[in-house]
Amino acid sequence: MDGAKTERLRETLAKYMAKKGLRSTEQRRLIVDTFFESPAHITIEELLANVRASDPKVGYATVYRTLKLLAESGIAHERRFGDGVTRYELADDEDEHHDHLICTECQAIIEFEDPRLEEIEQEIAERYGFEVQWHKHELYGVCASCQEKRNKKARNGRRK
Repeated sequence: MDGAKTERLRETLAKYMAKKGLRSTEQRRLIVDTFFESPAHITIEELLANVRASDPKVGYATVYRTLKLLAESGIAHERRFGDGVTRYELADDEDEHHDHLICTECQAIIEFEDPRLEEIEQEIAERYGFEVQWHKHELYGVCASCQEKRNKKARNGRRK
């Protein structure tokens, strides 16, 4: 993530915390910094492990509360892809909107963007006189890697 975006997000968080009467602690700063450097779609457990590499004393509840704070302030999005696990990703700028392909076998998450899809969604909204505030588009299926594993297994099964 570029420095300008990081600073803008830090300012947003600082304003939100001031409004809520919250203070910035060393552990909270470590969690936020680690989150900013993490890959998209990170779980609380994954973030906790990354944070504990720097400070083993950080607890689960602190990471959980900090991620909730990031989501409430608009800096992170909570994502639930139907497997019972909540994942977090940095909130996108409007021009960086993306959607998701989710593999139901290995739980891989592939982000994609397609301006044609966005145009169609806008046309549909206009047709029905609907003003879109936000949306998410998630497609569930089997990724190419898992399909290949299935096909390989099927081919090996026929040879016996």
